[in-house]
Amino acid sequence: MKKIQYILAGTALVALPLGAQAQQQAKDSTMNRTVVVEQEYNPDIMDASKVNVLPKVELPAVSKKEVEYDATLMPAGEIPAVTMQAYTGKETQQKASPGYARLGYGNYGNLDARANYLFTLPNSDRLNLTFHMNGMNGKLDLPESKDDWKSYYYRSHAGMDYIHSFKKIDLNVAGNFDLSNFNFLDAPAGVKQKFTSGDVHFGVKSTDSSLPLQFKAETNLLFYERQYDFGTQDSKEGIVRTKAEVSGAISEEQFIGIGFAMDNAFYKNNGFEDYTSVHLNPHYRYESEEWKIRVGANVDMALNFGKKFRVSPDVTAQYNFSDSYILYAQAKGGKRQNDFRRIGEFCPYGQVAPQPDATYEQLNAALGFKASPIDGLWFNIYGGYQDLKNELYFSPDESEFTETGRFQMLRIGQQNMSDVYAGAEISYAYKNIIAFTASGIYRDWDTSGKEGREKGTVLAYKPAFEGNFRIDVRPVPTVLVNLGYQHISREKAEGMKTDPVSNLYLGGSYEIFKGISVYAQANNLLNKEYRYYWGYPTEGINFVGGVSFRF
Repeated sequence: MKKIQYILAGTALVALPLGAQAQQQAKDSTMNRTVVVEQEYNPDIMDASKVNVLPKVELPAVSKKEVEYDATLMPAGEIPAVTMQAYTGKETQQKASPGYARLGYGNYGNLDARANYLFTLPNSDRLNLTFHMNGMNGKLDLPESKDDWKSYYYRSHAGMDYIHSFKKIDLNVAGNFDLSNFNFLDAPAGVKQKFTSGDVHFGVKSTDSSLPLQFKAETNLLFYERQYDFGTQDSKEGIVRTKAEVSGAISEEQFIGIGFAMDNAFYKNNGFEDYTSVHLNPHYRYESEEWKIRVGANVDMALNFGKKFRVSPDVTAQYNFSDSYILYAQAKGGKRQNDFRRIGEFCPYGQVAPQPDATYEQLNAALGFKASPIDGLWFNIYGGYQDLKNELYFSPDESEFTETGRFQMLRIGQQNMSDVYAGAEISYAYKNIIAFTASGIYRDWDTSGKEGREKGTVLAYKPAFEGNFRIDVRPVPTVLVNLGYQHISREKAEGMKTDPVSNLYLGGSYEIFKGISVYAQANNLLNKEYRYYWGYPTEGINFVGGVSFRF
């Protein structure tokens, strides 16, 4: 009798996984539980002496390695099998802290303040509030004359982002306000710059995959004011930016869609022309386990101001010939509207008269290979060619030299440019103990219609080589140390010599109590004299340290 009972029990245990696979798990059980992962909010500590980074070329995006699970059935190794006891405890995942705040201060008057809180509301609604302020206020050495310049630059940001989930669509409402205050080199008394900007965003997006068409649409109201531009007071810009996209499946692997975008820009107090810009992006997509292909076009039209009609490709292809070995290629392009926001990011010390046309990327063709031979390790090798129409550059304006021989603001110009580039990057992460990344990209720039010193002026601050290295080590759970190096060498041109950016930095944090940490970050440890903008020096050895909280 006992043998029969053992045989029946063993047969039931072996058949149990097969039966369970045939049933759809409707809700969490002892053996299967749904886990929701929330990432901790932990923004990087930025280099306070660096206002902006030179624009980079967008690289083709490729999918990450998918996780593989071992689903092999394991029959009982002995009879009678040892059965697992019923789980009676209540298991809950540790949730990420919704609040984050930090405050730090350093030499050169470096300020680092940041706060963020995520409210989880009923019906899965989410409201995120954020604020940050950073900048510096100190004396910088002028390399040519060895004089001091009393410089300051402060940036503040406040924003909110709200998402409400209906049954089949998400509603998103967001708003942002930004303020930048800084001074010019050798500016007359009372002349200082202030950028004031803000935007309001309304958007909807479909979330039900069973709908015949997937869609998303948004409207943005943007405003921007520049306080001082070569004597022009309160130069203002307003933009109504509308975007929409609709796509649908024509089979399990094929999709078609069209994107639409329109800018209506209005100006005041600067003599700029109002304009309307329209963008269309029809496209076709094919997605299978091995192939991901997108074939489309960017069609751009402008009314009242700017180039009337332009077309560029929107083609990408990706072939996954092994689990983690990917070949990819692209031929892309599109318009970059040179509104006040982009000009301020490109060069805050530059003037915006006369009105600049949009920069158009006629072609960005690239070919690359990305692979992950072992878990945690990725490398990417790529090369390509880029053709830019009306690309921005900045240079000194001789009409604005002061009595000391220095200039106050830079002149922003436009020129057709092209470059051939090749690069590589590698990254590795092992659990939560060590992670490093290294990348480098080489560019060979050329510009049409410019020769000699004039060509050198246009290309003087274009990056010829950009290299980055960073390693993060967590020897114990409460300690994090990071070390990195950034190098940017400039394009060599006749009669021009621009010192490369060479920033060696070191930082770390220590959690003294649960949710309370102290941190420090030091930059330019080699005390190099380099510049991000023509004539404007950066800080020497500088540091910032403070306290951060999670709550």
